[in-house]
Amino acid sequence: MKVLIISYYWPPAGGSGVQRWLKFVKYLHDFDVEPVVYTVDNPSYAVLDPILQSEVPKNIEILKRPIWEPNHLLGFLKNKQQKTSAGFLNPNPSFFEKQLQYIRANYFIPDARKYWVKPSVKYLSEYLKKNKVDVVITTGPPHSLHLIGMELKKIFPIKWISDFRDPWTDIDYFHQLPLTERSIQKHKELEQKVLQQSDAVLVIGETMKENYKKFNKNIHIISNGFDGEIAGSDTKLDEKFTITHVGMMNADRNPIVLWEALSELMLENTELSKDLEIKLIGEVAAEVKKAITDNRLEKNIKYIQYVSHEKVMNYQRSAQVLLLAVNNVPSAKGIVTGKIFEYLQANRPILAIGPVDGDLAEIIKKTNSGTVVGFHDKVETKKSILSWYKKFKTGDLKNNTIDIDQYHRKELTRQLSDVIKSIK
Repeated sequence: MKVLIISYYWPPAGGSGVQRWLKFVKYLHDFDVEPVVYTVDNPSYAVLDPILQSEVPKNIEILKRPIWEPNHLLGFLKNKQQKTSAGFLNPNPSFFEKQLQYIRANYFIPDARKYWVKPSVKYLSEYLKKNKVDVVITTGPPHSLHLIGMELKKIFPIKWISDFRDPWTDIDYFHQLPLTERSIQKHKELEQKVLQQSDAVLVIGETMKENYKKFNKNIHIISNGFDGEIAGSDTKLDEKFTITHVGMMNADRNPIVLWEALSELMLENTELSKDLEIKLIGEVAAEVKKAITDNRLEKNIKYIQYVSHEKVMNYQRSAQVLLLAVNNVPSAKGIVTGKIFEYLQANRPILAIGPVDGDLAEIIKKTNSGTVVGFHDKVETKKSILSWYKKFKTGDLKNNTIDIDQYHRKELTRQLSDVIKSIK
């Protein structure tokens, strides 16, 4: 059977947004599903990782159409050095920046890719008239892509699956946007329509499923995952006691309890102050850097800008401890950041700071892969770090994880293929 996958993010895009469907496409043929990918011809990707292009199967049909994004226009009005990211909204914007934020939030609903919907529906309608496709799959964010699937379903007798890599109105940065009440309502109405009209819905965690099941009963949890082999005991580890975080660390994700705990521990233990190295790989918000400085940790910090996915894997495997900081937002319990699964693959102890009763905590508990401490639990944070540090000093800092294979991309693709075939 054949599926049409509509995704904004596709190689050479880098970052987490591209990984999920690149890996699904990689393995779908193994389960007798032929994927066709529809993506943008002239994208504005914040991060590029050309190496990922080598993972695209050679026999895949890829359709592309250009997109006009208002970000192109707004970009001319901004400082060329300023990066646009919903997760890094300027906490102290100028009057002009406030106006741009307001326009983006309230005039481009559900997002700035909305102008790709009509031309995409037109182009794909012609394609579907000439080519038999059994199922259409849309993946968001950007959630405007779901509107393409919804329109195609109105025109053709075709099944449609909407995939939510992240929530829509419950996403961590939604509360930061300068939205009017009318705009918030518009988002919620569109989200509800997409959920209700989908033949099946894919989500990445239990909390999302619970929140969405009042709109659609056919909801399936297919998490993100990892690809390749699980790191073995022969992996060369960092010589220092490294605590490594991979990915964007914005103000909401600032683990203040960790900085305070480390600061106190180093005063109590001079050896730790010499051995400790904190690696932050990716963009780091000014608020995070200030908290690090306030806790006198500058000498122990190593900032590393975005690197290729391949290098990220090496950093993860060599770390003594891997740090996972969950956004401290109302929707925190449902956040399952994609990096958790590559952390599992790296097979190093995980220190997660977030809800102890959230979806992420459940994964860590089931796999015996680390410790979850609350946003303000300094006592448990210090206890966990000290325990790992003592094992590091004796050369015995290991991880005894269980049942990690369930998160391999090939196994997750098998689950996806079952969902696709069930609605055919």
